[in-house]
Formats: sequence, C-alpha cells, structure tokens
Amino acid sequence: MNSRPVDARLRRPERLSIVGAGYIGLPTAAGFADVGYEVTCVDINEEKISQLQAGRVTLHEPGLEQLVQHGLRTRRLRFSTDLASAARESSIVFVCVPTPQADDGSADLSFVEAVAAQLARVVHPGTILVTRSTVPVGTASRLREIIGRSDVHVAANPEFLREGSAVRDFLHPDRVLIGAVEPQVQRRLAELYDVFDAPVVVTDIPTAELTKHAANAFLATRLSFVNSMANICEAAGADVHDVMRVLGMDPRIGPKFLAAGPGWGGSCLPKDTRALAHVARELGEAFTQLESTVASNEQQFDRVVSRLAQHLEGGCAGRRIAVWGLAFKAGTNDLRDSPSVSVCRRLLAAGASITAHDPAVNATAVASLGVDYAETSIGACFGADALVVLTEWSEFANVEPASVASAMNGKVVFDTRNVLDANRWTDAGLTLLRVGRGSPDPLNDAASANAA
Repeated sequence: MNSRPVDARLRRPERLSIVGAGYIGLPTAAGFADVGYEVTCVDINEEKISQLQAGRVTLHEPGLEQLVQHGLRTRRLRFSTDLASAARESSIVFVCVPTPQADDGSADLSFVEAVAAQLARVVHPGTILVTRSTVPVGTASRLREIIGRSDVHVAANPEFLREGSAVRDFLHPDRVLIGAVEPQVQRRLAELYDVFDAPVVVTDIPTAELTKHAANAFLATRLSFVNSMANICEAAGADVHDVMRVLGMDPRIGPKFLAAGPGWGGSCLPKDTRALAHVARELGEAFTQLESTVASNEQQFDRVVSRLAQHLEGGCAGRRIAVWGLAFKAGTNDLRDSPSVSVCRRLLAAGASITAHDPAVNATAVASLGVDYAETSIGACFGADALVVLTEWSEFANVEPASVASAMNGKVVFDTRNVLDANRWTDAGLTLLRVGRGSPDPLNDAASANAA
C-alpha cells in the first residue's frame, strides 16, 4: 500500500493514544500515523503488542499490515502495554476497547469504564477522552462521573469501519461524526480530520452515541426484510435477486444490503441491535420492530437447518456435512457472532458432524466449535452427505463442481450465499438449493410451501 505524504493541513501538535489494538483500534492507530500524527497504540495483550512491534498483524484486513509496517518505519506509530505512559504523552485518547453483549442484551461497558478510571489519574489537563467503541447513549455522562475532573473532556467519535475494508474506510471516510459539548473540543476533533476531506458532522454527545446504534439497527432490519422476502420467494417460485435488483433501482432504497443469505451476524449488528433494544426498554420506549428483527434472524438460522433436513432423507442426525465458510463475511477471519457458526451449532445440535473450510480461518481458531477442519474446500467434502456454503468467499465459485461430486457421498449442495453457478453445479449431477430462488429447487405444493 502506498502511504500518502504528511498533509499541510495536519494539526501536528496533537499527539494521539489509541487504547485497544483490535479491529477498530489498530486501523485507527495505523491510519492516523499514516497521515502524519504521532500515535501510540496500547493493548493489555503482551503477545499481540510484541507481534505488532515486529510489524506482524494477525487480523485478516487488506492493507493493514503494510500500513502498520510503514508507521513503524516512520516512527510515527508505536505500540505499548503501558497505558499510563502513553496517556501522559497524549493530548487526545481514543478508546477502542470491546463493548460485548451482556446477558440481558445490554452493552458491557466494563472495559471502557476501566480505561476511564485509569486515565483519570494520569492525563494532563485539557486532554480529550474520545469513545470510538460503539457505546450506548449516556456513556459519556457515566465516564465524566468516573473521571471526576472538570479539566478532562469527554467526547464521542463513533467508527464506521467495515471489516474487510477497514483501512480504506478509515483513510477515505464517507462521513465523520463527532459528539462534543465544548466548542474547543468540537474544533480540535474536527481539525483532527481535516486531512481526510470528508464531511464532518458535529452533534451533541447523546445524538452521536445513538447514531451508530441506529445505523446498525437499520441495516439489520433491512437484511431481515430481504431474508423474509427470500423465504416468500422460495414458497412462491419467484427469484428474490430479481425482486431486490428492481427494488435497488429505486433511488429511495438503493442497491446495497439487499442480498439474501443464512442470516446476518458479525461483531457489530447482533450486539448493537440488542443493545439499542435494551436502551429503548430502559427509556420506556420499547422498540418492537427491532425486537422482531432480532427474532426473525434467529429463525433464519433455524430455517437453513430445517430446509437442509428436508432434502436429506431422515434429517441431519448422523449425517456428515461439509461447510464452506466460517467467518461472518468474506474478507475477514472474524468468527464473532458469525451466521456460519450459528448454523454449525444448530447442525451439531441436530446430530450432524461437520468438516469445515474457510480461506482465512485456521484449525486453531475453530478448535472450540466442535467441527473438524479441512485445509481445502475439496478436503471438506470427502465423504460428506451434503455441502453448505455459508460465507460468500469468491474462490468458492471457482471450485470445480465435478470434483465436489466425486468427493461427496451425497448430492445435496445448499448455497446459502448464492455464489455458485446453478447450471455448472446441476450439470455435475448435484442438487443445488439456493436462498430466495424457486428454481432449480422449487417447492412444488402448498403443503411444502407452508412447511418451509
């Protein structure tokens, strides 16, 4: 990756600390360093920091390792486990630590609060503490109480980075959202992003905190709508892809996030939808539409298993299932709340055994899932009664169907991502099931349609 020169608009006096070297913190740290800021990225994981200091990145994120290595060469990017030392040298501290889902659906803020408590003791007056992690509305007020200092500012700068394109999204944002109260904080944070030539929207903090949750909740609702339409199309013998192609031509709707699949997942949508629903209940404004969206997504995972069972005489119990794709989407090795993992767990619960392959996931990462791992896509198919495609890796489309047919014992292939060419796979003698398409797998009678 070619790094840009230091821009003349850069506000060089600001020194940055990024707390958390994960999917959000690391692209943020490497990106700010790439445009010329002095950045220290802090994480408590000593092994991770050691690898990063050597220029090694374990996240499957295009361009990220090159960006980190460039930052190290220019000495604008440093990695440390010492939060106190990094914070003392910084004028702005970004908090990019996990906010996992708690048992009641709320966001677990323990990591964020622990960082704030540590920073309160060491940062200089005038330091800005910025939540970049996705946090529920009201978090900034809570952090002010924890910090207990009027000379330390709190602000929100929610990230809009997509896994698999996080570097590009950071360096070329379509918008920057800043939530801050004090005019000088608003100005400093807005100036921080001058170099990116992106629209900067400045709001109050509650608005900024709610906006990120609203964005993810809307996308989840949209995807659940598409999957529901796909189910209707299967029963009616229609093609959901044509339906969505026409819908996407409507400028009020647009073409993105209209792909049917096995259900949505990942590190953001599941926890953020549940967190917003929890906040709504706490505020006495129950978000019933969002609650329904979450429930329908769980049903979509169940549907994959039940539809596969319909085409395996006697169901899934005792069957060997090949799975292609474990990451929650192509372009990443992230298994957090992956739809593939959710479906695999249901298949295992139904009594099936699974051999899986994913181009970006290794055997160590799946050891706790209870599935066998194959190094190749064909290797996963040996002796399988059925194949299920659960992640939309483009290389799966290039696999020779005849080789799959020779390796498998059965003939059922369920392409939940619609990445396979129907003619090639059916010509190889395989029975191809697809999501949202009535052909070549029609549900021919009303009884079947009602059961689907």
